[in-house]
Amino acid sequence: MGRVHTMPLSGAIDIVLRDYLCVAPGQVVLVTLDDEGDRRLADGFLAACETIRAKPAVMIIPRLPFQGKLADSHIADTLAAAAKACDVWIDLTFPYLAGSQVHADAMEAGRARYILLGDIGIAGLRRVFGTASLDRLFAVQQSLDIAVASAIGKLCHVRTSKGTDVRFAIAKPATKKPRHGNQPGTYTVPGSTVIYPEPDSVVGTIVVESAFHEFYGPIAEPMILRVDGLIREVSGGGGHRRIMDRALRRAGSGEYGRVIHFSHGFHPQARFTGQSFIEDIRAVGSNAIGLGIPWWQPGGGENHPDAVITTQSLWVDDVQLIADGELVHPPALRDLEKALYRAESAA
Repeated sequence: MGRVHTMPLSGAIDIVLRDYLCVAPGQVVLVTLDDEGDRRLADGFLAACETIRAKPAVMIIPRLPFQGKLADSHIADTLAAAAKACDVWIDLTFPYLAGSQVHADAMEAGRARYILLGDIGIAGLRRVFGTASLDRLFAVQQSLDIAVASAIGKLCHVRTSKGTDVRFAIAKPATKKPRHGNQPGTYTVPGSTVIYPEPDSVVGTIVVESAFHEFYGPIAEPMILRVDGLIREVSGGGGHRRIMDRALRRAGSGEYGRVIHFSHGFHPQARFTGQSFIEDIRAVGSNAIGLGIPWWQPGGGENHPDAVITTQSLWVDDVQLIADGELVHPPALRDLEKALYRAESAA
């Protein structure tokens, strides 16, 4: 997608804080990092907050063994108190804190603006926030989100050259990605659109290329998920199969569960390195497929594993929208995406 630019880390952090999250002087900013994360990122946010004259605090915790509510028993009460007492929460932990009871309580308190940066790393943060105009990026983001919302009830078909071939009915969107994170709530990194299926409608085969189960990484031997409403079988994947099996059963109350969401990555400078889940799923044509129990059902939540596929092709009611990862229809959206890629390559 063109050359990758070299904005300093401080510039990318400044975009996150000022341009995206609208941090103002005097606001309390909490930065959470686990003991296996890169301290330079936390230090960078700390310095930037001081420049803005915000009130920062950094909390370093042991790396969580699980994500979401499965991590509850491993989280200190001091973090729970800090999360409810901040205006902005920068989460650099991975597995991340979103979906835990601490996160849920902070969101219910109605003060914090939480952003899930997870395992993005220094190079990833510079690429994702330091190389693209957020105005241009969100023009594509919002157009894609509108296109998905207008397709409720239609049949979606996803295929890849690696063997993924799955169909489902598109459900009502459950989340939005606004241009500015200036209201209390949970925010994720821009550059991907989420597609929710009617859970019982998902039928087909998913050939997993990388996965986030207990950790994130590429899978050398393809892992195959066979889905017919429920996830019926997990095969292949070498040593990842056993880990995915137990991750699915933890997230699904002893069962494999269903497919919760699909997605489409379109960030012009995100790179699929196999090292960062947060960045990889925003690379052009990537699809993060959430597995387990939908969050709106009893026992569901953010404690779900994710399968990742790349360079996807996608059809809605037999009209092809994405070919080998790139938008081809409708023409207006295709041209908007191409203009974004040209602008970022020439900048």
